[in-house]
Amino acid sequence: MELDLLWISFAAIVITGISIDLFSDHFHRFFKKSQKPKDSFKVEIIWTSIWISLGVGFAIPIYFIFGETKTVEYITAYALEKSLSVDNLMVFVLIFTSLGISHILQHRVLMWGIIGAIFMRIGFIIAGVSLLEAFHWMIYILGAVLIFTSLRMITKKEKGKLEIEKTFSVRFLKKFIPIDVSENHSSFIVKKQGKRYATVLLVALFSVEMTDLVFALDSIPAVLAISGDLFIIITSNIFAVLGLRSLYFVIGRGIEKLVYLKYGLTIMLGFIGIKMLLSEVYEIEVLHSLIVIILILVCTIGFSLVRKR
Repeated sequence: MELDLLWISFAAIVITGISIDLFSDHFHRFFKKSQKPKDSFKVEIIWTSIWISLGVGFAIPIYFIFGETKTVEYITAYALEKSLSVDNLMVFVLIFTSLGISHILQHRVLMWGIIGAIFMRIGFIIAGVSLLEAFHWMIYILGAVLIFTSLRMITKKEKGKLEIEKTFSVRFLKKFIPIDVSENHSSFIVKKQGKRYATVLLVALFSVEMTDLVFALDSIPAVLAISGDLFIIITSNIFAVLGLRSLYFVIGRGIEKLVYLKYGLTIMLGFIGIKMLLSEVYEIEVLHSLIVIILILVCTIGFSLVRKR
């Protein structure tokens, strides 16, 4: 009964937050046109604060209903997912810059992208939990995947500009619908001479969804190492994703200042991968995992700020 109430509360928070964002889409575009950028920035800070407060604050009812262990699992999973989701922001910047998407329309793309990401991640999480319950040895494969991902991240060269037309997402989209990039439309699909075309906006949305798909393949195995509880994994994951849109507008353009972000996330994924591989030999407690994740975040941000200065 208590778990059902938590599910209902969680669903109500998510639906209410998304509805406000969706219904305020026209207002949001008008606000950005009629107000100073500084005022718009304040709105995004408020939204970021609200989503982070809701995400962290949700640990309170979890504590009173399930106790300390589940609370630590939730906070650790939330901190891990939030940290890994920040890496998405750099790719979002490259996508919007490469396609020339205006600041006004980026809000709509990210909002619909997040809605798609929520359904996609829930499906992945349910599948991942079911696999681990049926085949426990899958934890070793997921651990190896995380370690491989961390090595790939540290060796991958950074691109200053994304060649969007050569990406898999655009080539895949072209198989189903022709793309019209002659002008920037405010709609996802336009009709010309009786034929439907995908606009640059739809290309951006599809690219954002494919980006989240790739990152989900890394982040969801990582969070499975923290908890096997479906409720904990889904709620922490969705709360981390929900604040991503407003967080993008707050730090997205300045994320290049976090010069050691890649190294911090690499260490984080490597640590979780080792935790999964050693799970049968030596179990690292969730509280210790939380401490390690927080230390990595603090060091990453601190060293980045010192380096930039």
